[in-house]
Amino acid sequence: MAAQTFDVVVIGSGPGGYVAAIRAAQLGLKTAVVEREHVGGICLNWGCIPTKAMLRSAEVFHLMERAKDFGLKAEGIGYDLPAVVKRSRGVAGQLSGGVSHLLKKNKVTVVMGEATIPGKGKVSVKTDKGTEELSAKNIIVATGARARELPGLEADGDLVWTYKHALDPKRMPKKLLVIGSGAIGIEFASFFNTLGCDTTVVEVMDRVLPVEDAEISAFAKKQFVKQGMKIMEKSMVKQLDRGKGKVTAHIEAGGKVEKMEFDTVISAVGIVGNVEGLGLEELGVKVDRTHVVTDQFCRTGVEGVYAIGDIAGAPWLAHKASHEGVMVAELIAGSNNVHPVKPESIAGCTYCHPQVASVGYTEAKAKELGYDIRVGKFPFIGNGKAIALGEPEGMVKTIFDKKTGELLGAHMVGAEVTELIQGYVVGRQLETTEEDLMNTVFPHPTLSEMMHESVLDAYDRVIHM
Repeated sequence: MAAQTFDVVVIGSGPGGYVAAIRAAQLGLKTAVVEREHVGGICLNWGCIPTKAMLRSAEVFHLMERAKDFGLKAEGIGYDLPAVVKRSRGVAGQLSGGVSHLLKKNKVTVVMGEATIPGKGKVSVKTDKGTEELSAKNIIVATGARARELPGLEADGDLVWTYKHALDPKRMPKKLLVIGSGAIGIEFASFFNTLGCDTTVVEVMDRVLPVEDAEISAFAKKQFVKQGMKIMEKSMVKQLDRGKGKVTAHIEAGGKVEKMEFDTVISAVGIVGNVEGLGLEELGVKVDRTHVVTDQFCRTGVEGVYAIGDIAGAPWLAHKASHEGVMVAELIAGSNNVHPVKPESIAGCTYCHPQVASVGYTEAKAKELGYDIRVGKFPFIGNGKAIALGEPEGMVKTIFDKKTGELLGAHMVGAEVTELIQGYVVGRQLETTEEDLMNTVFPHPTLSEMMHESVLDAYDRVIHM
């Protein structure tokens, strides 16, 4: 059978791949996307979206428990775990269908199957019906990543779970161990803890949420502990002894090993890129520790082969993948106005309770880079809207370059900060200074006023504190 010819073939239909395919098609390029499992990828089907749906259920449950604080009555409060999961799967299903519709609307050819790149400009797809050959001058690898499995701590779906098992739990854990306190680990810990599960989080680094600003990490940890979570930092799970309905974890901290018993373990110790079986190395594409090495424009060094999203390295975020997808499509279409994605301009959001969000440099990183800095902070307790919402726990922190007034970083913890952070992201994109931010009128009463006050605080002009 003759190979179908395209201008662009995208391998993977996650937030990087499907966006790249749509943008390429919009630019008049004949485009195909190859997907081996779910249109929309992990983020949409088994990651960002369904976890947010589940966390929303936990948040509503938490509010129902606090009904009295708001002058309301709610009695006999409970939850139905299968129904929570069903809602979350429904949300994911709706969006996956939406992506399929968008691909169709943009006349992108979707080929379901497992792709390999047998040679330059060629993609071979193993489908249900046999092998389909595609040819294209440009190939975009967007195969994403999967959960890292540590030897001895591998998931079995029964006692030891990955994020995928945790999103479709067969039972409610009573005593849960979460290994790893990055975004994925802490979000699951937050979900199960809110629903009343006895939750312990083990983190090998010296603090939870280790990529965040140290002060924000410390604040979040205090809140988690207040909610009944046990947090073990500078600790390591050495082995898991699996028994009938229980796991004994050997946890090493401060040179001593402690044995603790759990009925469920969630492993969230990072990710590895899906680089195997594609034929990348044979093509001459450089792979370093399961990630494809690219330049700032996602070019692999092999002509016509690009890599975007998680497979191209940190930050492992859906919005970074989408942005890279658009950039590469425009590059292929010959646009001469293409801007590389700057990692330090990408916001990170964690949807635990309280939420955490940040962009740019932490205070420690700014100092390490040699900046002379000014730091401003403002607590939620000083904000009218936060108090009215019954969410007085949180803070906003901003970091400026003393010399130029450049906004170097912004870090937040508290209600709805994942929505607020974008204000600072736009500010950084527009190269705003402290003066621009001070002269901006923020609406009242809103949580966003704390962003203004935090800037004012950096310059000793704070009003409400």
